[in-house]
Amino acid sequence: MCNFNIMSSETKGHLHLFMKKSADSIGGTNFFLSLMEAMKEKKTNSLIYKECLVKSPEVTIKWNKIVFKDKFDVLESVIRNHKSSEDNNFNILDVENEKMKKKILNMVKTLAPIEFKITPSDSENGTGFSFKIFESIDKDSVKLNIIFVSMFFCSTDFMKKVLKYNVEQK
Repeated sequence: MCNFNIMSSETKGHLHLFMKKSADSIGGTNFFLSLMEAMKEKKTNSLIYKECLVKSPEVTIKWNKIVFKDKFDVLESVIRNHKSSEDNNFNILDVENEKMKKKILNMVKTLAPIEFKITPSDSENGTGFSFKIFESIDKDSVKLNIIFVSMFFCSTDFMKKVLKYNVEQK
């Protein structure tokens, strides 16, 4: 999931196009990477900050609900278990342990309403963009949003590779 080299060309292309479009909507690649650096400067993951906010000089990311440590730990465990996975569309409910499955379902119910909004400090740099933690939530299937995982759990070097990726034209 956070290993760019093992991703399929389709996934790399999709991620590159979305991230490039997103970066352009906040003033460009450098502004986007400076936000990533600001997020990574925090000792613990910035997702669990009570302020629900991280600022870089040019860009701000805000979210609408506090993420408590217990829910964060479950989310981090799920991501850690799939971090080197080639498949980015895995179902996080595919676990054999029923107790863990229940914890995951509770975490999903709690975190599903959270929306992240990224906006530039100067409105002339763009309108910004938003995203959620989960790409899809069905009765028996929950898929994480690769954009969320990339921003909060992958390295800045990973994001640099994503942004530099050259999508082949067909």
